Amino acid sequence: MHKKIYLDYAATTPPAPEVIAVMVESLNHTFANPASTQHCFGEQANQQIETAREQIAVVFNAKPHDFIFTSGATEANNLVLKSVAQRFQAHGKHIITSATEHKCVLDTCKFLETLGFQITYLKPNSEGLIDLDELENCITDDTILVSMMHVNNETGVIQNIEKMAEITNEKGIFFHVDAAQSVGKLDIDLSQIQISFLSFSAHKFYGVKGIGGLYLSNRAKLKLSPQLHGGGQEYGLRSGTLPTHQIMTMATALDLANKNRLADYQHAQTLRNHLLANLPPFTLNGSQNSVLPNILNVSFENVSADALIIALRNDVAISSGSACNSGAVEASHVLRAMGIEGDRLYGAVRLSFGRYTTLDDIDFAVKRLTKEVIQLQQLACL
Repeated sequence: MHKKIYLDYAATTPPAPEVIAVMVESLNHTFANPASTQHCFGEQANQQIETAREQIAVVFNAKPHDFIFTSGATEANNLVLKSVAQRFQAHGKHIITSATEHKCVLDTCKFLETLGFQITYLKPNSEGLIDLDELENCITDDTILVSMMHVNNETGVIQNIEKMAEITNEKGIFFHVDAAQSVGKLDIDLSQIQISFLSFSAHKFYGVKGIGGLYLSNRAKLKLSPQLHGGGQEYGLRSGTLPTHQIMTMATALDLANKNRLADYQHAQTLRNHLLANLPPFTLNGSQNSVLPNILNVSFENVSADALIIALRNDVAISSGSACNSGAVEASHVLRAMGIEGDRLYGAVRLSFGRYTTLDDIDFAVKRLTKEVIQLQQLACL
């Protein structure tokens, strides 16, 4: 059989076998609407959801009622940004974020600008790191929220959210963290970090797509405005029938990720080191030190990222910072914000890997990638 290697874990991870087993079990036996607690079927589903909420809270060292379920980090990010803006605009209409955030944050901020909010987009240094002094200096009396990504999805660069939390807490403003890439991979103790909101998605830590969560440090006091209205589920913040099977699988995936976190991290570091030692000559994009080991962003001289991805598409799955929008190729806004331009920008590719990637997989991918890089470089020289 033709070998195929998946190196796009940052986009989504394969569901763990244990997760799939829980989903099948739930679909067979806990199919009732969890809001229908007037009968035993609905009560059982409701109890499973609350058990899952407790399991998730344990991983974060937080309280179960501080979490609500969403369809993923995109919805959670939208809920935070729009709700805080709507609820607290009388206190100020200034929000701070970074130019390297996920599009779901950047596009929401662009929308808020049309409503009269002022958004400051902090640019990182050449390694992708935000200057903490600049962040502090940008805070004004009108600032109501700082929203920052913990781990960048394109470069793997880790921001210092602990220090950011200290700065925002001292200033008395809300701090939101998009932790889609870090939950399940880094230790996040919410009893030790003063974060107001934290968003995550199950499919980034070996769960299934379509389910995620939002942590709120003081839900009762915040009284955020829901963005989805209806049956009043999730303490009135997120209406819609709760998907019991997805919630149970997310709790299972997060528990597994928490138990395997050190082993997964060390495994990813081994794979990363092997890649760095065996790839053809490249330029690294992003920090060498403050980085999650499972994401590697590199550029090869005289090689177009799109051409390389297409050449490998049938046997090695990698990605780039480019996206197809209405038929036009858009360069990575993350790398551009880091000051990367020209051939290095358009030649950047992301290799991301994880729990189920083997050294043999990496060897095969390196062999294929090296072959295509050399061929593309030779064509560029003709």
